[in-house]
Amino acid sequence: MYRFFIALVVLSVIFVKKEYRQKFASTFWRGSVVGLFYALYFIGMFKALETTTVLNTSTLYTLIPLITAILCIFFFKENISKKQFLVYLIAMVGTAIVIFTADISLFLSFSLNSGDAIFLLGSISMAFYSIFLNVLYRKDDKSLVFVFSTLLGGSIAMFLAMQILDIPLEWHKIEGGLFYYVLYLATATTIITLLLYQKGAALLGSKKLMAYLYLSPAIVAVMSYFWNDTSITGSVFLGILVSIFATIILLKEKV
Repeated sequence: MYRFFIALVVLSVIFVKKEYRQKFASTFWRGSVVGLFYALYFIGMFKALETTTVLNTSTLYTLIPLITAILCIFFFKENISKKQFLVYLIAMVGTAIVIFTADISLFLSFSLNSGDAIFLLGSISMAFYSIFLNVLYRKDDKSLVFVFSTLLGGSIAMFLAMQILDIPLEWHKIEGGLFYYVLYLATATTIITLLLYQKGAALLGSKKLMAYLYLSPAIVAVMSYFWNDTSITGSVFLGILVSIFATIILLKEKV
């Protein structure tokens, strides 16, 4: 909620332009629907992490591209060929190798619990986010106004969820260095990411947009290697290559 609030404050400067103010009324309800599903993903993730692990949520996260592809059948009449389905499975395997660091013992100890069911619902919401981002965005929309509406709708959803779940804000605990981390999250991984998602959905479509999620664990592994001196074993490197090639194949496939 704090992250979304800061992003709203930063982005509110766009309304110094009259054309952006004029676009807000017609954009708000559509952006709010998109923001609702985006917020539900985060609500589900943080609620799930009370009773499950990051390893479990990272593994279930790999289901989002496939869930999105299935939803595209109903929303956009985009079928999934046998080849595409196989590539999705291969991409999930490659990504899982990176997530489990090619450790068979971690894989064998993997088990689901109630928190995972919550995160699965959150993952479905993320898939719906990409679907409605494609359905509700108009070519004549102002991108920054749509992002602002998405954040505002998401903030309202989060606030209501906190009231229902009786969760206090406790924003006073975010101080010192933690504030700068949240500021980075609010600008780089919220405003900029939403803007890129929006552009990507318009150019690529929901299915291809979500296919990029398979690259996330691989990118984190490579960044950790250069910045944190984390080693990458041959098996993990193979998983990274599988994720990359599978993603490329999905992106090159015709809808």
